[in-house]
Amino acid sequence: MELKSLKIGKYVIKYPIIQGGMGLGISWNKLAGSVSLNGGLGVISSVGTGYYEHRAHITKELNSKPYDSVNFYSREGFKAIIDNARKICGDRPLAANIMCASNDYARIVKDACEHGINIIISGAGLPTNLPELTKGFADVALVPIISSAKALKIICKRWYDRYNRLPDAVVLEGPLSGGHQGFTYEQCLDPNYQLENLIQPVVDEASKWADIGGNPIPVVAAGGIWDHDDIAKVINLGASGVQMGTRFIGTYECDASDGFKEVLLAAKKEDIRLIKSPVGYPARGIQTNLLDLVDKKAGPKIQCISNCVAPCQRGKEAKQVGYCIADRLYDAVSGNKETGLFFSGANGYRLNEIISVKELIKKLVYGENS
Repeated sequence: MELKSLKIGKYVIKYPIIQGGMGLGISWNKLAGSVSLNGGLGVISSVGTGYYEHRAHITKELNSKPYDSVNFYSREGFKAIIDNARKICGDRPLAANIMCASNDYARIVKDACEHGINIIISGAGLPTNLPELTKGFADVALVPIISSAKALKIICKRWYDRYNRLPDAVVLEGPLSGGHQGFTYEQCLDPNYQLENLIQPVVDEASKWADIGGNPIPVVAAGGIWDHDDIAKVINLGASGVQMGTRFIGTYECDASDGFKEVLLAAKKEDIRLIKSPVGYPARGIQTNLLDLVDKKAGPKIQCISNCVAPCQRGKEAKQVGYCIADRLYDAVSGNKETGLFFSGANGYRLNEIISVKELIKKLVYGENS
């Protein structure tokens, strides 16, 4: 199948391939900038920017507050990531993934707009007030992440009634994605909730609102998409493009350490499973030493110095689940195989090599043997 370009708001993406935002530190400037440079849409994760370049961008004044969430999110770090990505991709479209569950959500959205991000992709909750937070930045395209037609309807009705605005596109994420899911544990395993069964209802709902607003709302399918054949499959089902995360970890430009990539390369199908998370949703990751320790109730000490996401309530949920998600994700991106939390999509075990972003996009666009 010949892949057509994808238009999101005023921005045209040469290939209909969005690199999923992956925190903490998996998709920062090197990966996102390289994807945009090579014709996809690179997405910077806004999660944990306080850790960027070994916390070099946390100011002394702010860092003096040990329980301030700035220890996790840094405006200066976020700006540095965006600036460094721009050095790679120039003026090509560049996106940021911003979680609704972040304690600094409104601040991060404003910072993204002021720092020149073109497209905001937002999930981990329903971004019902995103148009309000981006007021004054009309050129910034808004893309909610949803898991059902019902969720899209709620967002569209709220945005249209309150702000006379509709999404510029929507990411439909099925239950085979890495990290946190928009489904219960049972739904993740239920055939009725698999991506291929969700696309048409969401496309139909998007079409209704596109008729009302007068502009198309392309549906981008995500979760478990691995190669050109998968892309062709979901496009034939009605999607206009895809979002892919895990496979982009297998690139030289991915910001994660070599240790992180080694864990993924070594993973077998049975190693990738759904786990409990302090965020309150099931998450998909790789069975590693950390999860073995957590299963034995012997995980690392939980300190909650990050105050990263609202559902955790300053470590309350972390203590119930058995690990701090911020600390363990930082261990993972740093390559600490003993205490790192390594997220992966369901097909992560299929990764068997590290290649360049340029080569990966070529394979995705033209097929594995291209």
